[in-house]
Amino acid sequence: MLVATPGLTEDDRRVLAEIDDYRQKLRFQVREHRRWEGRLRRDLEAGAIRGSNSIEGIHVSTEDAAALVEGEAMSATVDDATRLAVTGYRDALTWVQQSAHMKNFSYQDMMLSALHFMIQKYDLGKWPGRYRAGGIYVTGQDPLRPAYTGPDAEIVPGLMAELVEWLNTGDTDQPALVRAAMAHANLVKIHPWRDGNGRTSRCLHTLVLAQDKVLAPEFSSIEEWLGDPHNTFRYYDALATLGPVWNPQRADAHQWVRFCLRAHHLQAQIVQRRVDRAAQLWAALESVVVEHELHERMVSGLYAAAVGELRRSTYAKDEDLTRDQSVRDLQQLRQHGLIKSIGHARTQRYVADGEIAEINGAIVDLLRAQPFREPYGS
Repeated sequence: MLVATPGLTEDDRRVLAEIDDYRQKLRFQVREHRRWEGRLRRDLEAGAIRGSNSIEGIHVSTEDAAALVEGEAMSATVDDATRLAVTGYRDALTWVQQSAHMKNFSYQDMMLSALHFMIQKYDLGKWPGRYRAGGIYVTGQDPLRPAYTGPDAEIVPGLMAELVEWLNTGDTDQPALVRAAMAHANLVKIHPWRDGNGRTSRCLHTLVLAQDKVLAPEFSSIEEWLGDPHNTFRYYDALATLGPVWNPQRADAHQWVRFCLRAHHLQAQIVQRRVDRAAQLWAALESVVVEHELHERMVSGLYAAAVGELRRSTYAKDEDLTRDQSVRDLQQLRQHGLIKSIGHARTQRYVADGEIAEINGAIVDLLRAQPFREPYGS
């Protein structure tokens, strides 16, 4: 037996409708195929990787997460275990993104184990992809007092089979956001593996939304939001409302679902601001390029430098340039005082300078001044 999907209140349905409005608007904006879309997608994916792993104490910087998504080398400060962990999570999220286009897709227990293997393969001693053989205890602040006790190992295969059947056929009349929250809750409560259960459950949450096909999963994921330390505490508190031991008959998932809906609503507001920033910044950079009599393709390089970091090889890939062409472009941008370099050799990259930094700062300040709207009120 799984934790049952709760009934929704009028308030919940209002919040769902508002999230749907955000998603439909974002869907329209993304479908316009603006030239800043690719960079925005990569930044959102990097945020999800960084956020979900940070919950488990696996930390990488924003810059290193972006480098990972762009296929570039991370900094030397990232140790091997961390690099392998976040690389595995990137592989799993890449599969999730591609699954939205798979016509033969269906949920299977081996598919979930394969996702877990991708995420946990950096430590074979933790049995990636293999169900645990014994009991499982999730510790809280007091190591002598488990915060959660999972079901006995003998019933895990049956519970996973039930979860897979539910994913394929259960509660199909419920909104995808609710089904994603319940898939997340049930997998993390079954805790079928020795380690990596939280990351795999958050990945499954994103996978359910990817199959909804309303919006690309990187625009729908709440993994980045959950990774904020303040939100992580609330995340654990919300999971705790499902009970300290596996007992689905007594678990009431309404507070958990409401927590997830709130997270999606706030994350949708964040993504919308990033889209607004991208549109305003790109338009301003087009004017700068014209004013300095530079090639129009350099807008994408300036945009990357303004919102994060610009790497020569990524710029060359994005604009289909040779190495020499990309080097010349970056030299020109530096000569005009629009970007400056940081790092050396393989880790060299560029950030906004001069008027580009000022333009970006002004746009950020304007958007930051707008308050976020609390979906469930105060």
